[in-house]
Amino acid sequence: MDPKGTKTSHQLSMVNREKLTLDGVTNVGSYDPSALLLETAAGVLLIKGENLHLTLLNLEQGKIGLSGEINALIYSNESLSQKSRGLLGKIFK
Repeated sequence: MDPKGTKTSHQLSMVNREKLTLDGVTNVGSYDPSALLLETAAGVLLIKGENLHLTLLNLEQGKIGLSGEINALIYSNESLSQKSRGLLGKIFK
């Protein structure tokens, strides 16, 4: 929800699994060329792929653009902090 109490919408558009645009992004958790972890109005979104590059990043407007080979879009109802703790736990085991 935004500060006015209305629910922010979330929308994504993908072209040929190579270009992805997203609206309703509230935070970026982590980013590397094989994975991008985002918090959206619809929950946490993990994007997996190869040679991922951010082409647009405007958190004020909630917009992100991405190019590369997109292999998976995985939503979770966990918060970004819970998801990040889980990922860090797996990395440091």
